[in-house]
Amino acid sequence: MNGCERIRAALRGEPPDRVPVMLHNFMMAAREAGFTQRRFREDPAAVAASFIRAVETYGYDGVLVDVDTVTLAEALGVAVDHPEDQPARWTGPAIASLAEARDLAPVDIGAHPRVQVWLEAVRQLKARFRDQVLVRGNCDQAPFSLASMMRGPVEWMMDLVDERNRDDAHILLNYCADAGTSFIRLMAAAGADMVSNGDSPAGPDLVSPAFYRAFAQPYERRLAEEAHALGLPYVLHICGDTTLILEDMLETGADALELDYKTDAVAAREAMTGRATFIGNIDPSGVLALGTPELVERRTRELLEIFAGVPRFILNAGCAIPAETPQANLRAMIGASSPLHRRT
Repeated sequence: MNGCERIRAALRGEPPDRVPVMLHNFMMAAREAGFTQRRFREDPAAVAASFIRAVETYGYDGVLVDVDTVTLAEALGVAVDHPEDQPARWTGPAIASLAEARDLAPVDIGAHPRVQVWLEAVRQLKARFRDQVLVRGNCDQAPFSLASMMRGPVEWMMDLVDERNRDDAHILLNYCADAGTSFIRLMAAAGADMVSNGDSPAGPDLVSPAFYRAFAQPYERRLAEEAHALGLPYVLHICGDTTLILEDMLETGADALELDYKTDAVAAREAMTGRATFIGNIDPSGVLALGTPELVERRTRELLEIFAGVPRFILNAGCAIPAETPQANLRAMIGASSPLHRRT
């Protein structure tokens, strides 16, 4: 099997020949290829070259094309700054009150130059890898997360507490969902094999499961449905401990859940077996970036034991891998998965 075949088998619930690996490593890939984050986010050739080098260095199966968490927000008018060697970041909202969501005009996100960087990078990677290595096009933030940036994270949370704001909140969420589905369509046209979104503020670390079900889950489901209409598998990522909402996340229809290291992997196995593919969930900072190769190998083997006998499993970190992660640690994680396919 090649990398594409391994990941597709895991998504279908068929045993691959070995544990597939998909890395969320854009910061590390850019650093190792000699590109600053500014160059990386402005030049699709730099994005493609970084991931090509990383695949050739580490021999993993799936590339996750990600650049930062604010490209889609910037396309919608959110204020963003662009540090030289850190990912772009949120600096201010696009609207001063939730009521302004009623007057927001549709935006052609495909016309935004930074969106085009993501798309062109996917095209170049597909031209290079063809069907040998799977190319997953991340479509930036899901609607709840995007709405929090449009309004401002604190203001958004305060708005949701007041029931009088519920109609306007859903107007904003639908606006953000329109942008998200547009990005998915653009990624599909660019040739991505799989698409995904992150919705980190929607997790139990910040909002209750009831709020998740009311304001995040319906719009995540809409993204998954759009991906499926285009014939693509869909991955949902939420940071933090998502143990309390695993069932709700599964009801979005996502083909895979990319889960953070804080989520109970045993509970995830019980909830997800036969229903969706688990992607994750080694601690990217405390273990991969700051641990020893021995610690990385031990944590990886522990995770593999939990998912022994489960074909719907793809090894990854729980979230973005820091740029400073030692090569030896990444090799230890990948190496721990490759000698033995534990699902016989």
